[in-house]
Amino acid sequence: MQRYTLKNGVTLIFEKNSSKSVAVEVMFKVGSNFESGNMAGISHFLEHMLFEGTKNRRDSREIANEIEKYGGEFNAYTAGYRTAFFIKIIHKRLDVALDILSDMIANPIFEIKIIEKEKQVILKEINMITDDSRLYQWILFHKTLFERHPAKNPTIGYAKTVKSFDRKHVADYYFSHYIPNNMVISVVGNVSNVKDKIQRYFGHLKPKKSVTRKQIKEPLQTRIKKYVEKKKTLNSYMVLGYKTVHRLHKDSFVFDVIGAILGRGQSGWIFDEIRNKRGLAYQVGVNNEHEIDYGAFAVYTNLDKKNIEKAKEIILRQFRRLEDLNEKDLNEAKTYIEGNHALETEDNFHHADNLAFWEAIKDAKLADSYLKNIRKVSVEDVKRIAKKYLNDKYTMVVIEQEG
Repeated sequence: MQRYTLKNGVTLIFEKNSSKSVAVEVMFKVGSNFESGNMAGISHFLEHMLFEGTKNRRDSREIANEIEKYGGEFNAYTAGYRTAFFIKIIHKRLDVALDILSDMIANPIFEIKIIEKEKQVILKEINMITDDSRLYQWILFHKTLFERHPAKNPTIGYAKTVKSFDRKHVADYYFSHYIPNNMVISVVGNVSNVKDKIQRYFGHLKPKKSVTRKQIKEPLQTRIKKYVEKKKTLNSYMVLGYKTVHRLHKDSFVFDVIGAILGRGQSGWIFDEIRNKRGLAYQVGVNNEHEIDYGAFAVYTNLDKKNIEKAKEIILRQFRRLEDLNEKDLNEAKTYIEGNHALETEDNFHHADNLAFWEAIKDAKLADSYLKNIRKVSVEDVKRIAKKYLNDKYTMVVIEQEG
């Protein structure tokens, strides 16, 4: 892996391999957790807008056609602390990817009629998420779990805030946050002269003073928190979880191992106990997230409302069972993580995204030490974490079927 910083502050991470494709990701170190209440959803809105035309490419169709005529793929996502845009294309078309991404970033037009059109698209997306309990359960969980931290707000924003966005909101926020000294470009593939190409396409961008986000201390949870919302659904949905630790905390790797013990595929403890042995639910799994300054660990399940209490007790019992973990189960979880990590790294986009993620948090080199940190996790570490975090002060959210 090679790392360079351009004079304007753009950070380049490059890893060469023998693949026939190349993945290019441009990640900005800004996301929904930077937003004030009345601007909730603006980062996600901008993610949409950058594909909607530039001074050189009139609309999203022209951008898409230029990528797809070479068999390429493109997409974007917004998270709490980052907004990313990527293109995956045959390696000899690297310049196409860089030209399009640099044009999108340097020359967005933010036409009023497109802003109004995109507002309607996102309002429909908000309605779709609210209607889809598999997605909506996570909106409710974060809202209930966090009290002060902006992670309590949905990345997509609220209908009220999205409706209020105008061209000035969009342009002001973009040009103050989406700046070269807040940008990581990650390139993975069989390509050469990458530093020179990045300089050619992105070196002209002018740096600005970056906007700092006020650190918000989230209070410890001292009681059970429960939220129930009744809805017309075929089944009920339950999420049970906890606030945990940020990604750079040493205990985050212990949670990764616990996530594998409890939630890997159909052989994890939770799936085995709830579905295989008792048939209480169709869908069951574990969600483990670690960001720059917060973490959350949760078990989720889709089940009939008459089974909610049974499933809850089984989940809590599996957390207590971790306090009796043996070496065999620990090593199986580590082996799963290593295998899964190897398969994911084979994909250029996933690898580019992972390198950009670690660089945005602190240093891309930390990606190389991830498995080393997993291997260090001991039985005693798991027992300690289970006792400290996975206790009787949980947060539980239920979308309960009516009738």
